[in-house]
Amino acid sequence: QVQLVESGGGLVQAGGSLRLSCAASGRTFSRYDMVWFRQAPGKDRDFVAAISWSGGRTYYADSANGRFTISRDNAKNTVYLQMNSLKPEDTAVYYCAAGNYERSIWSYWGQGTQVTVSS
Repeated sequence: QVQLVESGGGLVQAGGSLRLSCAASGRTFSRYDMVWFRQAPGKDRDFVAAISWSGGRTYYADSANGRFTISRDNAKNTVYLQMNSLKPEDTAVYYCAAGNYERSIWSYWGQGTQVTVSS
């Protein structure tokens, strides 16, 4: 069992930066691939970025590539999403999840953190 708690969201102007954190409980965090999704009002939940259990592989949506960086610290049971050059269209609730990237199975989810980018 893994419990996930996101933090770091907030209001930022376009062009600004935020770093989201996702803290996990439990001793099995390092066994899981981790992912960030986001959901804007009235839209589907979209993939943003993922990182393998070891941190050796990362994956990004086209919208995030070059602006966002996913990383993890298994010693701290935490995954991060550094977001730079933010745009109003990045406004959404951001969720982290733990699971298996190749199988697209995400077993554990956080409650989400709101990111709002003003123009």
